Amino acid sequence: MTIYHFVGIKGSGMSALAQVLHDMNYEVQGSDYEKRFFTQLALEQSGIKILPFQKENIKPGMTIIAGNAYPDTHEEIEEAMNLGLPVIRYHRFLGDFMKDFTSVAVTGAHGKTSTTGLLAHVMKGAKPTSFLIGDGTGSGDENAEYFAFEACEYRRHFLSYFPDYAIMTNIDFDHPDYFANIEDVFSAFQEMAWQVNKGIFACGDDEQLQRIQAKVPVLFYGFGEENDFQARNIVKSTEGTTFDVFVRNTFYETFSIPAFGDHNILNSLAVIALCHYEEIDSEIVQSYLKTFSGVKRRFTEKKIGSQIIIDDYAHHPTEIKATVDAARQKYPNREIICVFQPHTFTRTQAFLEDFAESLNLADHVYLCEIFGSARENHGKLSIEDLKEKIPGANILTEDNTAILKEHENSVLIFMGAGDIQKFQEAYENQL
Repeated sequence: MTIYHFVGIKGSGMSALAQVLHDMNYEVQGSDYEKRFFTQLALEQSGIKILPFQKENIKPGMTIIAGNAYPDTHEEIEEAMNLGLPVIRYHRFLGDFMKDFTSVAVTGAHGKTSTTGLLAHVMKGAKPTSFLIGDGTGSGDENAEYFAFEACEYRRHFLSYFPDYAIMTNIDFDHPDYFANIEDVFSAFQEMAWQVNKGIFACGDDEQLQRIQAKVPVLFYGFGEENDFQARNIVKSTEGTTFDVFVRNTFYETFSIPAFGDHNILNSLAVIALCHYEEIDSEIVQSYLKTFSGVKRRFTEKKIGSQIIIDDYAHHPTEIKATVDAARQKYPNREIICVFQPHTFTRTQAFLEDFAESLNLADHVYLCEIFGSARENHGKLSIEDLKEKIPGANILTEDNTAILKEHENSVLIFMGAGDIQKFQEAYENQL
């Protein structure tokens, strides 16, 4: 029996893949830095062994899956090569692995994680399904027929994959440290589109995606009349959202979701379209859409005292706007307070005006220091540059979170892709 050893098992993709293989009864272990990371709880709950990095971890007979962050000079990878063991990079392994299933890549600038989670949840209602999500969650089924996975455009990583289907949620300029402009992002998605084997489900309301070409059918979903799958007669309430789906202008079914905001209607439409194409019974789709409880760090909420506290991964102006809109739908009579930590200096610089515009949709804004990456040149940019553009905004530090208590009966949204959680924890400890 092969033992799979993961070099960098706490990485979000790596930990998810480790869980998938473990669930499918493969022997799995891995190594990483000692520092506690949010992905390791799931690994520990599965009983997957996590070792500190050292070349002694590598034994004959193992297959090594190497995380992208670790060069060939890493002691464990060097040891594996010296022993003549197979060393496979994460993306290549995943690319080969998915060939055994009907695979669905979920990609886009925003909405990948939520849509992958929703898709896996709904498909499971019809057939055994394995899935891998970018929030570090993975689940395998020995009898899986479907494999749903999140495919990221950053550094064109998704070009390692040749899936049966792709869902493309949107194309937006992000990762300014890598992509030059929106055209550069489009070219990556276009290249990905050529690699899809059976069909593409793309949001037709997105002007970039309208230009996508492929060797396979491209089916469009959205609010606009010209889409193959269209949402009409939308009813929004504080309980969720209900809408009718028309397939090429013919009524198909009515669906209800316990979720808020237009972006969640679109994510659901993508899933409905793919299931329709795969001839999954609409009643299964209806019932499973209703029971989806969401994914980590996407509008994750709790009530403390008179306040609702929401944790969200939003780190791009488009995502901030979507999150504020969703909060307004669910809590129309409460004040919406955003606590935002910008992620990377390059992104903050590129989107300074857009961040201000999106954050101004909230009733009040608190800003945390920019979460930079070690690779960046900070220049002269500081959080003050963003604060100047948002009337009434305050700077929040871990020591002064008590100021948030003033906002009684409000919704506090802690947003960001860095370590925004430490500000939320500091505040909850105050309470």
